[in-house]
Amino acid sequence: MAKIMVVEDDRVINQVVCEFLREEGHQVCSIFDGKLALETFYKETLDLIILDVMIPSMTGIEVLKEIRKTSQVPVMMLTAMDDEYTQLISFNHLISDYVTKPFSPLILMKRVENILRHQTIRQTIEVADISILPEEGSVKISGQEVNLTKKEYDILLFLVNRKGRIVSRSQLMMAIWGYEELDSRVLDNHMKNLRKKMPSLPLKTVIGRGYQITEE
Repeated sequence: MAKIMVVEDDRVINQVVCEFLREEGHQVCSIFDGKLALETFYKETLDLIILDVMIPSMTGIEVLKEIRKTSQVPVMMLTAMDDEYTQLISFNHLISDYVTKPFSPLILMKRVENILRHQTIRQTIEVADISILPEEGSVKISGQEVNLTKKEYDILLFLVNRKGRIVSRSQLMMAIWGYEELDSRVLDNHMKNLRKKMPSLPLKTVIGRGYQITEE
């Protein structure tokens, strides 16, 4: 199961795509404008973004450019525009696929499946001497597996997917536990355990702002 964000302002198309994705067992975020798409991207760990070009507040190309500043998450462009210029801009920003309207939802699902399959094959996240294998749900330091709890693993993956960016405590608590009003000692204990189990993890506490996996 993948977590997929669908950014499409045509509510009928958005609903159809989301329903097909859910039938395939995926978790879906349904978004209708560019600004909210970026806000969601910054908060969530996504496996794929299906992004329309012509959306309110920011164009899909503008959203794509912002995403590529910090992430290589797969992006499928979905649009009624099939001109060469738009396609070239999209591919120059490393999209995974480009689908023009009208389209067959069944073919779209096959394209999604293909992107996710290739993403799974190639995806290993490296931070310092730490290797994170999302498909296996495992973490290794210099080849030796590290025994993390489910919450510790989820926190680690959320942070490394935002490497270089500051993640607030409330963002972490909402993403991992589903609500912001959490006893702060719970999060503190999890962060303490992560640092103890992985001394080489470049995890920085930014006082008053949150946590950051640095680029070191």
